[in-house]
Amino acid sequence: MNHMTAPASDTAAADAKALVTALAKAARLAQRQLAAMPSEARAAALRLAADALRAATPAVLAANAEDLAAGRARGLSGAMLDRLALDEARLAGIADAVAAVAALPDPVGQVIDASERPNGLKLSRIRVPIGTIGIIYESRPNVTADAAALCVRAGNAALLRGGSEAVHSNRAIHAALVEGLVAGGVPAEAVTLIPSQDRACVGAMLTASGLIDMIVPRGGKSLVERVQNDARVPVLAHLDGINHTYIHAAADPAMAQAIALNAKLRRTGICGSMETLLIDSAYPEPAPLVAALIDAGCEVRGDARAQAFDPRVIPASANDWDTEYLDAILSVAVVDGLDAAMAHIARHSSAHTDAIVTADEAAAERFLNEVDSAIVMHNASSQFADGGEFGLGAEIGIATGRLHARGPVALEGLTTYKWQVRGQGQTRP
Repeated sequence: MNHMTAPASDTAAADAKALVTALAKAARLAQRQLAAMPSEARAAALRLAADALRAATPAVLAANAEDLAAGRARGLSGAMLDRLALDEARLAGIADAVAAVAALPDPVGQVIDASERPNGLKLSRIRVPIGTIGIIYESRPNVTADAAALCVRAGNAALLRGGSEAVHSNRAIHAALVEGLVAGGVPAEAVTLIPSQDRACVGAMLTASGLIDMIVPRGGKSLVERVQNDARVPVLAHLDGINHTYIHAAADPAMAQAIALNAKLRRTGICGSMETLLIDSAYPEPAPLVAALIDAGCEVRGDARAQAFDPRVIPASANDWDTEYLDAILSVAVVDGLDAAMAHIARHSSAHTDAIVTADEAAAERFLNEVDSAIVMHNASSQFADGGEFGLGAEIGIATGRLHARGPVALEGLTTYKWQVRGQGQTRP
C-alpha cells in the first residue's frame, strides 16, 4: 500500500486555514458582544487602552528596537525603516490617536434618513457595524493601534495580520491595547493579532468568506495586488500613492516652494507624499523651486524642459511618471496650462491625492471639480492626506476606489446600514 505524505506547503496552508478559521469564529462571537455594548462603554474601554499603551512605552520601544535592528540587518530601505521606527513622541501620538477615536461621535445607530410610505409604513436606514474586519499590513506598527481603535469604536471585531518586519512592535502594542480593552469590558477576542507570520495565513484570510466581512490591506503594491487578485472577501484598498502637485501659472512663488518642499520631503515614506511635481510653463520662477528641492536633498528627475531649470536634474524615464518612490526622489514635468496638467494627472495619477497651487480661484475650482481623485487639494500640502488631519481621529487606510468609502476611511467607512421598517399590521395586496 502506497502511503503518500502531503507536501509541506499543503500542510502549512491547512494549518493556517485552521488557525484563521478558529480566530475568526471567536472574533465573530466577540463582535456580537462588542456591538451590544453601549457607545460610552466602548469609548471608555478605548480610553483605558490608550492609558495602557502609554504605560507600556518602555516595553513597546524595546520591542521596536528589536525590529529596527533586524530590519537594518535585512537591508530594509530608509523609507521602510522610517515607517517602522517608534520613539516616545511617535508612541505618544499613537496613544493620543486611540483616545481621540474614543472621543469621536459614534456612527453606530445613526439614522441616515427616514420616510413614510403612503400605506403608513415607516422606513429608516440605520448605520450598523460591518462585522469582522481583517487588516493585513506591513511595516507600520501604528496600524495595530489605529485599526483596533477604529474597529472597536464602530462595533467591529479586528483580525490583524502584521508584517514580519514589525512583529515584536505589533505584539507589544496589541498586548497593551487588549489589557486596557478587557479592563473596560471588551472581549479580548474582539481585537486579535494573528500569532503566526506564515504567509499562508494571508491566503487563509483572503478566502475566509462568511467569517471575515471585509479585508483592508495596508502595505506595498505587491501586497495590495495579491489581496485584490486573490480575495474572496470584499476589499477596501488602494494600490499606490502617485500624488501630484501642480504649480499653476498664478501660484505665489513663496507658497509654491513651501508646499512643494513639505509635500515631498516632510516624510517621504508615507502614502500622501508627492511623487510628481507639475510646473506650468507660464510659472515665473521654476528654477528656484527646483533648486530648493535639490538643495534640500531631493533627487529630481525631469523631462527635457525641467532639465533646463537646473543642471542637476536627471533625465526622467517613461516609468518615472508611474512610480511611487516613497523616498527623496521626485519626477518633474513642465505642462502648458491647466488642461495639460489635468490630462497628465488623468494618465498617471493613482487617484489618491492631487493638489493645485494657485491664486486663481477659477482654476482651482476647475481642478477640484474635474480631477477624479479621492482627495483633491488647493494651496495645501498632500501630506495632509491623513485621517487624523481630517479630524477623523485616525484612519484604517485611504481608499481610492469608488464604492462604499473613498479617501481616509475612519469610523463611518467601517459601518454599513440596514433598513428598519415599522408598520401597524399592513399586508401587501
